[in-house]
Amino acid sequence: MSTVPTGVAMRDVRAQLFDAAERILLRDGPSALTSRAVTTEADCAKGVLHRHFADFDDFLAELVHDRIERLEHQAAALRLSAGTGTVVGNLSDALTDLFGTVAVAIVSLVTFRDELRARLRRIRPTGVPLLAEATTMIATYLEDERERGRVAATADVEVLAPTLIGAGHLLFADRKGVAPQPEAVTKVVTTVIAGVLTD
Repeated sequence: MSTVPTGVAMRDVRAQLFDAAERILLRDGPSALTSRAVTTEADCAKGVLHRHFADFDDFLAELVHDRIERLEHQAAALRLSAGTGTVVGNLSDALTDLFGTVAVAIVSLVTFRDELRARLRRIRPTGVPLLAEATTMIATYLEDERERGRVAATADVEVLAPTLIGAGHLLFADRKGVAPQPEAVTKVVTTVIAGVLTD
């Protein structure tokens, strides 16, 4: 009789399924994401996903939460960069790290699936999941730089942060196109924050 994996083995299965879902999202978009597609991509039995998750939307909600947790590590690294390098460089790297991977596809997925969006709303009633946390990450970093004097004391970080996230999202949004060059990201960041830089 088979048993449901526990402990490390179960976490490995979850990670394997999440990574498979990401690959499908990046390659084929949210419309191609089904439970069968995920288990096929992960090269595991079809029933594995349903042994670990109540249903497919539960799996997708957990995927989004997992990626939000990863963003917390990026936010910590960005805060550590405050006072080093350049503000434009740090923000450009942060936007590239955020949108150059799976964030744009996750946002598309949330938009595409009504039931997933409803489930996420129960925990995060405002904002678009991932983008809301990313906006907080950028705002916190700008506050840190404002305290260090590299961003003007009058800078409205609550306006600058969503502006940067929105501009970054649009820049990277063409999933099938060529990724924007670093110079293009730098130009967007510079345009948004040039008026508040003090160095």
